[in-house]
This record gives sequence, structure tokens and C-alpha cells, in this order.
Amino acid sequence: MTQHSVFVIGDDQALRDSLLMLLRGEGIRARGFPSATAFLDALPEEKTACVITDLRMPQMEGAELIRHLSRLRGETWPVIVITGHAEVPLAVQLMKAGVVDFIEKPFDPNRILEAVRGCLSALERQEVESEAREEATSRLASLTPRERQVFEALIDGKSNKEIAISLSISPRTVEIFRAKVMQKMQATSLSMLVRMGLRCAEV
Repeated sequence: MTQHSVFVIGDDQALRDSLLMLLRGEGIRARGFPSATAFLDALPEEKTACVITDLRMPQMEGAELIRHLSRLRGETWPVIVITGHAEVPLAVQLMKAGVVDFIEKPFDPNRILEAVRGCLSALERQEVESEAREEATSRLASLTPRERQVFEALIDGKSNKEIAISLSISPRTVEIFRAKVMQKMQATSLSMLVRMGLRCAEV
């Protein structure tokens, strides 16, 4: 499992250092940046990460940074906002832009850790699902054209008899192809096969 990074962005060095110390003390890999522009100039290459950003910063404010990250990384980089200037309309706007949490200063360190752990857990779930999707897609590619037709019919909920009629083959032949599909897809049940089909459809 990937160890996801947490990037802390803010011009208040004392706050930034305290957050880094808090996170690292919990065994979380964390890096700090003094501004949004400094962060974007040295944009890390990680596919997934968690971002903690202050809202009020010189040059580029947190809201603008969030919009940039939403375009660049989307849900793969969840954002936690810290601010001393709580504004309900802005909070709603930022949540719509993808911010997962909005924390006011002064904050409880446990509140930060809870938010970060929530983000990291979500990223781990995304990673597991992504790996499962890639595996299902790879298995699907191993099917012959006829097996693929039977697979698609099965996940559409069609019975062996319905598949036989639609493909102009015998029910016995459908059973043979169905067994091959289950074997190649490494599915132990029809429900498992359907889940694989749904994952493949998301690619």
C-alpha cells in the first residue's frame, strides 16, 4: 500500500512547523510550503496526496489554489482548509470545489489528525478500488469475442436461455462459455462477476 504524503501550505511558519511536527509525530509523511505559488512551482509528482492549506495567503489565496488543484488532481488530492476567517458562503463554495474539511483557527490538534486520517483512509480505499479495476480490465481483455458477449449478457442479468436465444446458440453452449468466463475472470459467483463488470465500465 502506498504511503501517501500530506502537503502543508501556509505563510505562517510557526503554524506550518507545528502542523508538520504533529503529523510527523504520528508517522505521517509531511512536507511544508510557505505559499501557494511555491507549492505549485514545485508541484509534487505524487498521484495521490492530502493537502492542508491556509486560506488567507499573499500572492495567491487558498481558494485560488484549491481551484488549481481541482483541475490538476481532482479527487486524488483531497484538500483540508484551515482559516481564521470563517465565512459560511465561502465554506460552501470551497466544499463544492472539492474541499473535504474546513477547520477554523485555533484548532484542536486531534481535529486535524482526524481530518487527515479520514483523507488518507479514503485515498487507500481509492487505491484498492483502482487496483481491482485494473485487474478486472486485464482479465476482461483475455476473453474471446464470444466470451465477451456472454460476459456482457450475464452482467446485464440475462438467463442462459435468454443468452442462447440472443446469440443463436444452444443453452448447453452458453453453459460452456459461462464456465470459461467465470474461470478467466476468476469470479466465484455471479455477483462477483457483476461487480467486475461495473468496475470495467468505470474505466
